[in-house]
Amino acid sequence: MTETTPPPGQESRFFGFREVDPREKTPLVRGVFSSVATRYDLMNDLMSGGIHRLWKDSFVSMVDPRPGETLLDVAGGTGDIAFRLSNRAPGSRVLVCDLTEAMVRVGRDRAIDRGLPQRSDGTGIDWMVGNAEALPIASRSVDAYTIAFGLRNVTHIDVALAEARRVLKPGGRLFILEFSHVTLPIFREIYDGFSFGVLPRLGEMVAGDRESYQYLVESIRRFPRQEALCRRIEAAGLARVRYRNLTGGIAAVHSAWRV
Repeated sequence: MTETTPPPGQESRFFGFREVDPREKTPLVRGVFSSVATRYDLMNDLMSGGIHRLWKDSFVSMVDPRPGETLLDVAGGTGDIAFRLSNRAPGSRVLVCDLTEAMVRVGRDRAIDRGLPQRSDGTGIDWMVGNAEALPIASRSVDAYTIAFGLRNVTHIDVALAEARRVLKPGGRLFILEFSHVTLPIFREIYDGFSFGVLPRLGEMVAGDRESYQYLVESIRRFPRQEALCRRIEAAGLARVRYRNLTGGIAAVHSAWRV
């Protein structure tokens, strides 16, 4: 499968491989996640063979949250990252902001089931619906910004990165976990065959939605390469940018600091 990564800033015109009016992309993405919200976590397990759990554990270890910090998890609707952050740093405040109300409802219900509500002292987990490009968060108010498997769905990636810098305190940390570009050619062929041949069928069988999972596979291929994303993070005004590949580049963690 030929990779079709768009030039910087051009991803706003594409919904997967389909060219769209940029004004249509955010509603289309919201529709995808509204459709798959109740089966999202089950599908993650099936699609990755459970490896996404190890990726998320490694991701949160890199974040290294501390008690007393304010942590913002963007596009984190069902709570997988927020729960890990909260468990690792008791006494922290975790804010979850997601574009899709249905995903937030799933996450909030899971938090209640786990006994992880927001506490009266402001610690714990708080949930909100909002766009990564216009966060309902005060400037210079969070110690760490995380986004896992969400940046590729944003209409304007550079706007979202600028928003991340805006809400981070000086010295705050940015962490991005995202599907990326496989580094081994032979492995890439196997991965492409699985992604395009199996995942949409799984989506149809388990979630009753082939088209949404076809989009998710295509959106991965159109996401910037590791080095290109580093340059865009730097252009947003963040420093000490680096990345770490996971499982041969199937996923990658990018990190940076706000100075």
